[in-house]
Amino acid sequence: MMKTSIEAIIFDWAGTTIDFGSRAPMGAFVKLFESEGIDMTIAQARIPMGMNKWDHINALLHLPGIQSQWLRIHGRSHSNADVDRLLGIFVPMNKISIRECGQLIPGVAELARELREREIKIGSTTGYTKELLDILIPIAKEQGYEVDALSYAGDTPLGRPAAQMMHKCAEQLGFDNPLLFIKVDDTKPGIEEGMNFGCWTVGVAVSGNALGLSCEELGALPQEDVTSLKDFARNAIQAMRPDYVIDSVADLLPVIDKINRRLDLGEKPNSWS
Repeated sequence: MMKTSIEAIIFDWAGTTIDFGSRAPMGAFVKLFESEGIDMTIAQARIPMGMNKWDHINALLHLPGIQSQWLRIHGRSHSNADVDRLLGIFVPMNKISIRECGQLIPGVAELARELREREIKIGSTTGYTKELLDILIPIAKEQGYEVDALSYAGDTPLGRPAAQMMHKCAEQLGFDNPLLFIKVDDTKPGIEEGMNFGCWTVGVAVSGNALGLSCEELGALPQEDVTSLKDFARNAIQAMRPDYVIDSVADLLPVIDKINRRLDLGEKPNSWS
């Protein structure tokens, strides 16, 4: 009997393949709300992480602490037109922060080469718009990371956690069996996107949104603090119920091997239960 194996892996961008700590969007969100006279913390900015950027801004405006400040300043609730306006201010800010935080996460280029050797296709979904990806993709390519398929915010009627961007990538790749896909992401909407597609899901804990520190920031902390933060991040991602949790994509290859063995046994992802 012919063995079945993974055909494609669909990665997120910030916090998963590029920008250790997923800092580019966060800094831009904080600056955006500061420009509106609203105080917002990095922790608040991270709450809706993984959503399309329009939805992310809208979700932030619904947070009680942000909503009360908006009401005080404007004397009314925000509208869709307000979100549209804020998104227009956010995108140029995010372009700057993408360039500042555009380093590949350690191990990504090496992983991409190994996936090519295994003839596994690489795709991506993201909350970034095409305008932002036009900045990000060449930066990643220069460092040795390139995708075969992609879908982005605004490319499909529904963003995450809906699976429409996953289906778009599958169409581009010419594959139709979700069981032969893995979705790798550092956010709840991104992991749920993979679950809704029906594929295997891998949550990224240390390099992404759950921990939220750069390599340099993490390396400057006492070891006991690093251990505690990593454990917290792993538990936070595990609570999202992916099939596997890894610290970064540098740890992905053994997971692919495990999933291939499970496929041979006829097993299915958590989302099928």
